Amino acid sequence: MNGIPDTRNRILCLHGGGVTGAIFKAQARSIIKALPEFRFIFADGPYFCDPHAAIIPVYQDWGPFRRWLRWLPEHPATDAESAVEEIKYALETCANSDEGTGPIVGLMGFSQGAKLAASLLYEQEAQMKATGSASTQYQFAVLLAGRCPLVSMSSLTESPGLVSAGDVSEGFDTSKNDRSHILSLPSVHVHGLNDVGLHLHRKLLHEYCDPASTRLVEWDGEHRVPIKQKDVQKIVDAVRDVVETQTTITAQ
Repeated sequence: MNGIPDTRNRILCLHGGGVTGAIFKAQARSIIKALPEFRFIFADGPYFCDPHAAIIPVYQDWGPFRRWLRWLPEHPATDAESAVEEIKYALETCANSDEGTGPIVGLMGFSQGAKLAASLLYEQEAQMKATGSASTQYQFAVLLAGRCPLVSMSSLTESPGLVSAGDVSEGFDTSKNDRSHILSLPSVHVHGLNDVGLHLHRKLLHEYCDPASTRLVEWDGEHRVPIKQKDVQKIVDAVRDVVETQTTITAQ
């Protein structure tokens, strides 16, 4: 920005499984353009993996590809503590290497990244309830095609309704949901009505989030990030509505 510090509020963005931060930035280009009041920063997941089949036709040369969590049994096993530390390191590296100086006030994730974004928001909420303070200050999350369950990021959030950070995060039995792990911080849920995982996205919305703090955006699409203006505008309106309710987020 011509030597002028960029003090805009920042949104930390988490890509889907088998993708990269750079790919997610390209996928989310319309959302970024429509929300110029924010600086979007894109982290890379800590683990290498094969590319997601859906991105190969366009982004096959954008590797190496990464993931945040295990979603296939063949992904190497790891313990929960190590997985959490790797995730935290990746997020901190992104934040610390970014030239922007504004606070990170929100999260935006797609698919596996949305699952993690909601989990990080829930972990922060649990820290606040337990100790009165938290290691992060996220105000909201934008969850693009985010599916249940949430992921436990510490002993504070261990629950039969959450999956461990070291376990395979797909195929989880959500019947274990005991309704004691409801996310209350604001979340914007973006659902493609033709997405094969829509039923799991709706479970995240209805079984893991407080309806008083959620906004739902539905669009006529599959498992991808919306790019058309009419669809993106719905997301923009929902995000700005959330910001207006958060008195700690100052306009830039």
